[in-house]
Amino acid sequence: MSSPTFRARRPSDPGTGSAQHQNRILAALPAEEFERLRPHLTPVTLELKQPFWEPDQPIEHVHFPIDLVASVLALTEEGSSVEVGTIGNEGLVGLPVFLGAPSSPGRSVTQIAGRADRIDAGTFRCEARREGALRDLLQRYTLAFMTQVSQSTACNRAHRAQQRLARWILVLRDRTQSVEFPMTQEFMAQMLGVRRATVSEIAGQLQAEELISYRRGMIRLTDQPGLERRSCECYRIVRREFERLLGVPMG
Repeated sequence: MSSPTFRARRPSDPGTGSAQHQNRILAALPAEEFERLRPHLTPVTLELKQPFWEPDQPIEHVHFPIDLVASVLALTEEGSSVEVGTIGNEGLVGLPVFLGAPSSPGRSVTQIAGRADRIDAGTFRCEARREGALRDLLQRYTLAFMTQVSQSTACNRAHRAQQRLARWILVLRDRTQSVEFPMTQEFMAQMLGVRRATVSEIAGQLQAEELISYRRGMIRLTDQPGLERRSCECYRIVRREFERLLGVPMG
């Protein structure tokens, strides 16, 4: 598979240490481990819906998001998809590589455009095998991500579309550290595995309750406590697990 197209951006100031990095995994690394990785990190900017990997195709790069958000999608033989994982600056896009797999049956795409640091999959695999903080962080992140995937699977089956949309908006708020982000109804419907008309209806309900505002492809969260009350318990379960395992607040 060819690499995703990207716009190069200026690398971070060489004097900036790992603690100042905007990706939380890289920020948590001891300075010496970060400095070993730094020469292999390429700053990139990805557009909406750009693929990180396609089903059963080699995963060529691992990405550490800075302000972009990625979706991991489960696919069916009929061609439909539903989101099972969301990744922002708390993690990395490319866990199959860490786990020793060259590919994945699912798909991963950019959900919100933005910046990331990219590393070649082979180089990342070698670095992740070393004893040290990186491997420890990746193991704990893997466990947190597995909780997210399993909880998302249960959520998609057990909870109403309005609860799931509320959860999804809250997750995006945590991943972007922003109360406003671009999102079309078509993309929301794909992520939630529902019809576009369903998204339109429930988004309208949340807007009527003044929990969000939605216009011209932009969602703005206007009442976070209220939206949390509309969400299911899955949001709180996953958030607590990420905070417990990674040791940083997600909000």
